[in-house]
Amino acid sequence: RRGSPLAVGYGDGEMYLGSDAIALAPFTDRVAYLEEGDWVEIRRAGAVVHDETDAVVTRPITVVSASAFQVDRGNYRHFMSKEIHEQPEVIGHTLAHYLDLSAGTVRLPAEPSFDWKSLSRLSIVACGTAYYAGLVAKYWFERWARLPVEIDVASEFRYREPPLPENGLAVFVSQSGETADTLASLRYCKAQGQHCAAVVNVTTSTIAREADVIFPTLAGPEIGVASTKAFTCQLSVLASLAVAAGRARGVLTEADEARMVAALGDLPGLVLRTLRLEPQIEKLARDVAKVNDVLYLGRGANYPIALEGALKLKEISYIHAEGYAAGELKHGPIALIDETLPVVVIAPHDALYEKTVSNMQEVAARGGRIVLVTDARGAAENSVATLQTIVMPDMDALVAPIVYALPIQMLAYHTAVFMGTDVDQPRNLAKSVTVE
Repeated sequence: RRGSPLAVGYGDGEMYLGSDAIALAPFTDRVAYLEEGDWVEIRRAGAVVHDETDAVVTRPITVVSASAFQVDRGNYRHFMSKEIHEQPEVIGHTLAHYLDLSAGTVRLPAEPSFDWKSLSRLSIVACGTAYYAGLVAKYWFERWARLPVEIDVASEFRYREPPLPENGLAVFVSQSGETADTLASLRYCKAQGQHCAAVVNVTTSTIAREADVIFPTLAGPEIGVASTKAFTCQLSVLASLAVAAGRARGVLTEADEARMVAALGDLPGLVLRTLRLEPQIEKLARDVAKVNDVLYLGRGANYPIALEGALKLKEISYIHAEGYAAGELKHGPIALIDETLPVVVIAPHDALYEKTVSNMQEVAARGGRIVLVTDARGAAENSVATLQTIVMPDMDALVAPIVYALPIQMLAYHTAVFMGTDVDQPRNLAKSVTVE
């Protein structure tokens, strides 16, 4: 093993090599993970592992739960569709490990090696969709915990070698836990004396093993390259951490924590209700599949959801899409708007709703076709003509970015299906990016 992950699978009279437990799942559930620099000799009867000095070493064999039946599509046409519809269940499983709903408190599954109250800064490092989860978390931590947050894509963070403050916390977000740039950033932060925490879906991964503390997401195996359930589970964990930090730092009262925990507890039901909008979104996707470009707009914590919506559409349908903070529209992107351009506006009726409506009016004045994703009050108060309005359930502002991720996932999925692309394995992409 050098750079990329390598695992050894132990079968009955046969041995396997693979990148991770998911790859080995159809053959065995007994897996040993090699450390950096290890090399291994395999025979039918077993394996001999050597470290980088060629000394024979023992790497523990782990029994993993990712069995073959878990990576089956079932009755769904694609893994991505299956994973979108699994979200009520997996979000519920994840939150059950972080919330005590009867007491109205956050109960972290792992005891942090740091004190929230004394932290000077939070650095969040991730790539792709996980980076957008971190962007949402920046709004949460700064608002609810008054903790300064710096966020960076791992490929930039690792090379600019930023100065890191004493008693800072670095959080690394990754579905696979093997992302090369994120792993290199973790090692840099450890060398700089930062507290290091990992939000990962694979607790046996390299990032999970090297972090000081793990905050797992319980999304289960995610096979589709375009992340869906892993993203919403990452957001669920980060929201729980933000509430815990806010309470520990004295920003949130006991009543605030109870209200926010109750809002998080409502998430599985809200997601399930949102999935019922799929027939409407599928119909909309027929129009989106005919265009060459799409804009996504959002404000506040929903701005990263606009970025994620654009990424999802690009990844699997190959339609060019861009996400913008709605207030940035008049600083350049408005030049792109004409009567052929769909503009997806993510605008729950919150403190920023009226500002977003003013941006929608600018789009409408130039003939842009607006797709408004809002709640009942937002739909009732909107006077701007839309191509379609998707009416979401009412919900607390804390959880809105998580639930509003669902319609953009479904829109990207159905658009790609109509276009006939390979939804689960889009061209040029890999599920786990283990090289630079």
